[in-house]
Amino acid sequence: MADSPEDTLFEFPCQFPLKVMGRNIPELEEIVLEIVRRHIDDELNEGSVKKRDSGKGKFISITVTFEAQSKLQLDNLYRELHAHEHVLMLL
Repeated sequence: MADSPEDTLFEFPCQFPLKVMGRNIPELEEIVLEIVRRHIDDELNEGSVKKRDSGKGKFISITVTFEAQSKLQLDNLYRELHAHEHVLMLL
């Protein structure tokens, strides 16, 4: 079932930058990428993932850009990431 225009402001498929923030722990990037890969069909290349430490290095943001296929896909991805104990914020 396709998303109707009333359900979302996006036109699918589209390039979607997903930003995940959490404490700067070594395994956070691996956790985020593992979850994202469960929800997308495409392979992530080196330019698909960007990391940025906070000013004092206590937190990190990981931005993963991928081709989103539907609102349902994004909703499911956001739900799983939000439920993970190491994820503090999603944009």
